[in-house]
Amino acid sequence: MPRHSEQRFLPYTPDQLFDLVADVKRYDEFLPWVTAVRVRSSSETEMVADLIVGFGAFRERFTSRVTKQRPGRIEVDYVEGPLKFLHNEWRFEQAEGGTNLGFTVDFAFRNRIFEAVAGQVFDRALRKMTAAFEERANALYGSSNSSAHSAA
Repeated sequence: MPRHSEQRFLPYTPDQLFDLVADVKRYDEFLPWVTAVRVRSSSETEMVADLIVGFGAFRERFTSRVTKQRPGRIEVDYVEGPLKFLHNEWRFEQAEGGTNLGFTVDFAFRNRIFEAVAGQVFDRALRKMTAAFEERANALYGSSNSSAHSAA
């Protein structure tokens, strides 16, 4: 079962990072391997969405429930798809000049072959995904600390 946790400091406000992560409908614009998104329902505190993830000829649909607690936390729980389970959590804590970001993901595939493949590429794929979120934040909010102060 792949599991990963990391902490980072980013020069953006908790609200900016919360908005970026909560904007699931745009994931196919910047996240590698996400080829399509369908939001089934959305409110201020909860969303249910389908993501189509593709690796070459491999395509799978994942349905997740996203619980939003502005501005400090977003949790994602697996509803339906090829996994046994998935849980990830984003935490956004105000810090001097930006945000301390905490990210945790824990999941397991139903299929042992997928589990073995995921284990081999998990770290590389996760680094690519987190880099995509950081690049998106830079594109939306700029790369200087001034963006973090202006919205605080």
